[in-house]
Amino acid sequence: MSLLPALVMLPLSAALASTLLPLRWRGPLGVALAVLLAGVACGLLRTVVGDGPQAHALGGWAPPLGIALVADGLAAGMVVLTATVALPCALHAALGLRGEAAEDGFWPLFWFMWAALNGIWLSADLFNLYVGLELLGLAAVGLVALKGSASALAAAMRYLLAALLGSLAYLIGVALLYAAWGSLALADLAGFMAEAGVAQSGSLTTLVALGLMSAGLLLKTALFPLHGWLPPAHGGALPPVSALLSALVIKASLYILMRLWIMAGPALTPLALGWLLGALGAAAVFWGGWMALRQARLKHLVAYSTVAQIGYLFLFFPLFGVANMDAARLAWDGTLLMLAAHALAKAGMFLAAGNLVLAVGSPHIADLTGISRFRPLSLMSFGLAGVSLMGLPPSAGFTAKWLLLQSALASGQWVWIIVLVGGGLLSAAYVFRVFRHAFVEGPARDRFASPPLALELSALALGSASIALGLVAQAPLEWLRIGSPLATGVP
Repeated sequence: MSLLPALVMLPLSAALASTLLPLRWRGPLGVALAVLLAGVACGLLRTVVGDGPQAHALGGWAPPLGIALVADGLAAGMVVLTATVALPCALHAALGLRGEAAEDGFWPLFWFMWAALNGIWLSADLFNLYVGLELLGLAAVGLVALKGSASALAAAMRYLLAALLGSLAYLIGVALLYAAWGSLALADLAGFMAEAGVAQSGSLTTLVALGLMSAGLLLKTALFPLHGWLPPAHGGALPPVSALLSALVIKASLYILMRLWIMAGPALTPLALGWLLGALGAAAVFWGGWMALRQARLKHLVAYSTVAQIGYLFLFFPLFGVANMDAARLAWDGTLLMLAAHALAKAGMFLAAGNLVLAVGSPHIADLTGISRFRPLSLMSFGLAGVSLMGLPPSAGFTAKWLLLQSALASGQWVWIIVLVGGGLLSAAYVFRVFRHAFVEGPARDRFASPPLALELSALALGSASIALGLVAQAPLEWLRIGSPLATGVP
């Protein structure tokens, strides 16, 4: 029996159930179902590792009439990463939002988000990827608006406009590709483009389509300078929402962009375009790091850190597009490990930041004075996540940067080494800025909140996972290569 339909249908069913059940049951049921779905995700990965890629056509129909789901090593790995991040966030929400007005809307949107993410990781054609993007965007905007404040609603509106504009550009590109090639299946399009090449009459249409789709996906990924909507949305949302958005949601559009890049092949994705994306990524690393260093609010510091960390992932495009096979493979491994490391570390950092803000009763970094004496566990979680973001050994962030550095050396693209090293120094600056305030002894506090231990353990688990992944990185990287078109398509 295929596990692929369950990974989409279970969260959709949970979304429906969470709207019908009494409010007091939604949190415990949400955590229990998250554990179940995490088990299904691990089962899929085990099946792919043991038996190779899996495929399933919902309803027995192939696209465009039906929905084809395909799980190679990359897709299975993303499904497991989603469960790994979502489970601690579900626990944090079940306890942290208990009794709050936002709890009523959180659980349906949380499950719709999870279903959309799994649908994107497993979809095998461009239209179903569009459906997944739309469901994901609407769920994410709703989650941002849950706080209910004027600033949250304004951030949600900006997010909605960016998401709709990105989706419109993507959908126009999908329509153009269908008109040019008569299919939206990724495998079919890759074959057609490889056979026809850029010289055929449909190439201009294809170039325009890919350009529009890429622009829409870049906006959704919040790559500099299209990042304006991200800091207020991520920085102003509830802690588990911020963690989910930064760790998972913005990765979905990048995932699709990488698949498009491989599908089109080198004829339609010249190295100059890869360098442009890499340059924008480098600008994101430095601009995001500098803005994070200047923030007065803790969660906004973490949000601008997301802008910076996204930039590293775009070094994939110039490094992967070279003719050097070894450099391309190193870029592939380094980018995917960086993606996983960022997801775990950033989710842990946002949860830890939320715990610290709850403890001091203030969103400002300056008010963390003396917090190290009261909330050492949350501060430790923040620090573990920071170690991975800085790229210090033995974290997964260090291993990922080491692989990217080796790729840059092997391909002769020395400029990216400056980005990797300089970005790490900026990350250290804003992480240690938080610690500087936390370890300063200030006046004794009259009132001090104590978050439940489970909230602190949720952040600690994710921060620790970002370190542990660096110690066992070889096995996950081998799994991610199984049957993946992104791996076998190395130039």
